[in-house]
Amino acid sequence: MKKEDIDKLIEESLSSEEAEFYHSLDEQGLFKQFVGLYRGKLAFWVVWVTIWQLIFTAFAVWAGFKFFQAETTDDFFIWGSIMFIGLLFATFMKLWHWMQMDKNTIIQEMKRMEYQVAILTEKIAEK
Repeated sequence: MKKEDIDKLIEESLSSEEAEFYHSLDEQGLFKQFVGLYRGKLAFWVVWVTIWQLIFTAFAVWAGFKFFQAETTDDFFIWGSIMFIGLLFATFMKLWHWMQMDKNTIIQEMKRMEYQVAILTEKIAEK
């Protein structure tokens, strides 16, 4: 059975209010997920990590600019290393954002499943 078929069966068994709530739990787009990070329980930390990510990105861009202006081999290695480290830290922080988005998606799907189980339990109890 396909996911769409299961969703149709669930939707048919729900009242109009339940169906509306069920649809509000549906999968979100990328930008909606990213903005949702700034509204959750970890909003302070998300803002903090975003600020540091921007600082490290700017630092890496500045080091890259200095890298291309370097005149000696030692300067190439120094500025190239600084640029690499800055980009590495910025990438780690971006990865943290993506992991938080994934975690939120998993939690949302678990809530959706809990809701489905609760409705099915209620329907079974009525019979």
